[in-house]
Amino acid sequence: MEMLELPQQQQQQRHHRIKVNLTNSRSSLASFGCDLKETFLPDDPFRDLKHQSGCGAACSLVKYFVPMLEWAPRYTLGKFRSDLLAGITIATLAIPQGISYARLANLPPVVGLYVSFVPPLIYGIFGSSMNLAVGNVAAVSLLLSSMIGSEVSASESPDLYMYLFFTAAFFTGVFEVALGIFRLGILVDFLSRSTITGFMGGTAIIVIMQQLKGVLGFKHFTTKTDVVSVLHFVFSHTSEWRWESVLVGVCFIGFLFLCKYVKAKVPRLFWVPAIAPLLVVVLGGVFAYLVHGEEHGIHIVGPLKKGLNPISITHLKFQSKYLSVLLKAGLVSGFLALSEGIAVGRSLAMLKNEQIDGNKEMIAFGMMNIVGSWFSCYLTTGPFSKSAVNFDAGCKTAMSNVIMSICMMLVLLFLAPLFEYTPLVSLAAIITVAMIGLIEYEKAHHLFKVDKFDFVICMAAFFGVIFFNMIIGLMVSVGLSVIRALLYVARPNTCKLGNIAGTDMFRDIEQYPDCVGIPNMLILKMSSPVYYANASYSRERILRWIEKEESIANKNGEELHYLILDMGGVTTIDNTGIGMLIEVYRNLERRHIRVVLANPRLQVADKLVLAKYIEMVGEEWVFLSVNEAVSACHFSLQESMTIAP
Repeated sequence: MEMLELPQQQQQQRHHRIKVNLTNSRSSLASFGCDLKETFLPDDPFRDLKHQSGCGAACSLVKYFVPMLEWAPRYTLGKFRSDLLAGITIATLAIPQGISYARLANLPPVVGLYVSFVPPLIYGIFGSSMNLAVGNVAAVSLLLSSMIGSEVSASESPDLYMYLFFTAAFFTGVFEVALGIFRLGILVDFLSRSTITGFMGGTAIIVIMQQLKGVLGFKHFTTKTDVVSVLHFVFSHTSEWRWESVLVGVCFIGFLFLCKYVKAKVPRLFWVPAIAPLLVVVLGGVFAYLVHGEEHGIHIVGPLKKGLNPISITHLKFQSKYLSVLLKAGLVSGFLALSEGIAVGRSLAMLKNEQIDGNKEMIAFGMMNIVGSWFSCYLTTGPFSKSAVNFDAGCKTAMSNVIMSICMMLVLLFLAPLFEYTPLVSLAAIITVAMIGLIEYEKAHHLFKVDKFDFVICMAAFFGVIFFNMIIGLMVSVGLSVIRALLYVARPNTCKLGNIAGTDMFRDIEQYPDCVGIPNMLILKMSSPVYYANASYSRERILRWIEKEESIANKNGEELHYLILDMGGVTTIDNTGIGMLIEVYRNLERRHIRVVLANPRLQVADKLVLAKYIEMVGEEWVFLSVNEAVSACHFSLQESMTIAP
């Protein structure tokens, strides 16, 4: 490698250099408190309270947890007009989706309507997103159905099965509120976007497979969800297929795709695909009523009870024999619901250059699920399809959810029985088209091009869901994500730095091949925390660099005298990491190679001082920058050569 001869620096530069601050002026307790704050309150949401009086601080605190109190005083008639249109639009979508997803969960169809009455009212009060529309979702409906259905049969004990759904929603709500209050949103981050993309795509496939029951006109269907079992059942019962149901289903699916095509071609007609599902339900109901669809294999929803949500708080099941499955269902579905809801809220907020607080959203989701479980509602979150329609319709605040709730109240009071003749095949068509939109082919292709490991994580979730079950797919993908994170932690990147000719900058020689090394010096940049998980690897990596550099120096008739460690990227270090640095120092001392430190962070430097590592290295060999360290080493080397006989 080409070596760069630096010009001799003036002695005054060494003697008058800025001294590195190696002492932490804060106490250990203050440092610990600061670390806790950065971990759980990175956005410092209460930073304005310290400048307010007691009463003002209390009001601001209440507004923080009840966002409606913040935007309601500034609410205008113009905003109401926009929210009114958006609320009515998403209500027309909520009716068919609510019925469809309730059927998917093997619950009475009217429960799907209940979900769009009480929870949106609660979210309107506690929700911080101005764009999110809440409701039930297919993935969670099917997930809960598979988990609770393994404990209680929906056909043999329908009431108990339904009450367990409500209880699972209660546990989910408590879990979500706890995460929000204790600022533990970091846990949800373990569900990466790659995992969610693969999981939602796989879930969409198995949900579509479940719709073959309605499309093909089956009276009974397999309880298994994996693709192989479903296809085996479908093709082993071809005698039960009803061509009438297939024909109607194909027509409805074609109509729904046509409406989506119209919106794509004429964006201002965004309301067409929004009301299309309701038109399918209405037209399907009229058709089934006129032709007596039941007699021709076109099964219908059946009677829908008129009236508002019945109180269910007394029916929640906390018996020990159900507790384990309910806790498991509540936690898993809660993680999934939070990930989808918060991701959707943030995505839409970015389009308006807004921000939402994920922890406040957790509290809002938790409150609406807790209260919803008391009023015959199962798990509710922020579905993408409904939220996208809400956004396109021009919503301004969370009032659009309140308006949707009022519309649903009117439906429950006066119109619910009219949906009795809704064909199951029309609901299957609605779900099928909605699920196809959740299969993100382009995002998967993007992952393949950008990051192959992310693509593997995505595919693990996808194939795990469609060939095994939703829990296995989710756990395998999360497991791979955690393994990847651990690999990043346990195998940090340490790179060799070289000088960019004509500047005082030092950069990675692999990224910048034109960089040149400094004679008699090895400069390494440590780019991650140093602690027990990676200390051994870091020691071996540094010593390998030393051996390699010594070999190069010997070939050029030179010697390696200095190891400069750029520690700017080391954010923290533990006792094992300090022990590793001491071992390296002693190893190099035997080789007559001096260790030099550059730019240690305050938290790291404080620990190194307390461990007497700085005393071992020598405080005069700790510098603010790599350039300063190189200059000092060069001067010292020149000085020693002058003194030597």
